[in-house]
Amino acid sequence: MAFSPSDTGHMRAALVLARRNLGVTWPNPSVGCVIVANNTVIARGWTQPSGRPHAETEALGRAGAAAAGATAYVTLEPCSHHGKTPPCVEALVAARVARAVVAIEDPDPRVAGKGFASLKRAGIRLDVGLLADEAAALNAGFFLRVREGRPLVTLKVATTLDGRIATHRGDSQWITGETARRRAHALRAQHDAILVGVGTALADDPELTCRLPGLSARSPVRIVLDPRLRLPLTSRLVRSARQVPTWIAAYPDSDPDRRDAFLDCGVELIDIQPSSGDQPDMHGLMRHLGDQGLTRVLVEGGGRVTGALLAEGLIDRIVWFRAGAIIGGDGVPVASPFGVDRLDQMPRFVRLSLEPCGEDTIETFAVPGN
Repeated sequence: MAFSPSDTGHMRAALVLARRNLGVTWPNPSVGCVIVANNTVIARGWTQPSGRPHAETEALGRAGAAAAGATAYVTLEPCSHHGKTPPCVEALVAARVARAVVAIEDPDPRVAGKGFASLKRAGIRLDVGLLADEAAALNAGFFLRVREGRPLVTLKVATTLDGRIATHRGDSQWITGETARRRAHALRAQHDAILVGVGTALADDPELTCRLPGLSARSPVRIVLDPRLRLPLTSRLVRSARQVPTWIAAYPDSDPDRRDAFLDCGVELIDIQPSSGDQPDMHGLMRHLGDQGLTRVLVEGGGRVTGALLAEGLIDRIVWFRAGAIIGGDGVPVASPFGVDRLDQMPRFVRLSLEPCGEDTIETFAVPGN
């Protein structure tokens, strides 16, 4: 199928709409829809918080009767199953659209081609594959959860030129500048959850919220990997647990009185198991997060968590903020040792982008082929 420049433009607009609510639509994907009639955009829609209403329903509601005979550009295959909302395929058929241009098939077994088949049976012209790579990258977290049962994991680090995240005394605020910090908060707003280790939580007493104007409601779920429940009940994370969802991943045999105290504060406890010695099973943790519906997790430290995830091949993306400064060899590295003896054991990533950010730079990396 040869798509026209107009088709491409409308699908790019739909992808922009889909990005709007990344981080708040889980467990559903974030989808965009543009409806065009007589070469004019008549309606737009995007997936709403918690994943419903869906993008197509939103757009069709705005289009009304004008959708009859129109073309719907959708970034993901319309759903065909009955869930908490009626199938989007039924809405498209009822609206009597003439054509559907869809970027990519939905891997969810409840959909997976069934939506396309329903559209064809209804006599709607279907064209699939426009900007498929971009659509797959946008919902890579949802696809990964469907296929492997875990969320997409992005590591965010802010370092000096020599890869240090703090001085040997733990001083880390602030390595990068204000512009980079604003970008980091915007990154939080696009993820379902933030994960930190208890060491970072103890050292920084962070809030882990999105503090950009107008985006405070976009603060993701906060997760602390704290197997032995060392986090103080007076920490900012615990004290604000009733306002911002806060999960602590701990061993089931951790102190029962401490467990009850955290629950009384509004914290949700996630039971995890050790994999070897007293090291948490990171694959088990990620599967549990996938079971909870999370599709995109942002890791913000510290070195032990980063090292453990790298060792298990669980880092899918890296967003690296780099300042033009040097701390030296006694500074704290990005990752604690995780058993690399030979160069062929190193996790390797490909760089997707490099851009200036105030006085700093941002580099984005991904696992090859991911």
